[in-house]
Amino acid sequence: MTALSILNIKEFMHILLCTDTFDSFLLSEGSITTYMTFLLNGHSRPDFFSPEDTYYEQTVQEDYVPFSLVRPACFDLIKGKRTPSSFKFIFQLSQKNLERTLASVGRTLSAENISGMHLNLIYQNQKLTCTTGVSRHMFSPDKSLEHIWDEMVKQFLKNHKIPFEPLV
Repeated sequence: MTALSILNIKEFMHILLCTDTFDSFLLSEGSITTYMTFLLNGHSRPDFFSPEDTYYEQTVQEDYVPFSLVRPACFDLIKGKRTPSSFKFIFQLSQKNLERTLASVGRTLSAENISGMHLNLIYQNQKLTCTTGVSRHMFSPDKSLEHIWDEMVKQFLKNHKIPFEPLV
């Protein structure tokens, strides 16, 4: 696990809410606190969609909804003259991206042993923190996947010109 401080919050919020940069992540949960706290339960409800709907396939195949589905609603809750008091988004890789990530780093781990590769965004006290984590179905003393994921997230942020610094 690594913890990073996002340095340009205004630019980051534009990237998060106005571009598709984070759309490939699934949103497992979130909260946005403005004049009240809005809680986001990202569990997928595939019965809501019909097979013709754009998001039907993804909601049937995944436990959580793609961020692209809820990004417009998050934007509507956050936009305005006042900055939210706080927010939290817990993202995770889709099953397809999890398998692709494991294959790209040459890991012999099976995707069935990993319950999630997470990217957490927490804004509070005018600071935005990004943390990473890997959830497994069973304990493993080998933390190499966690270190690889930490580096991949840092590279993702660099590729999208999101300045950050490690928190100590």
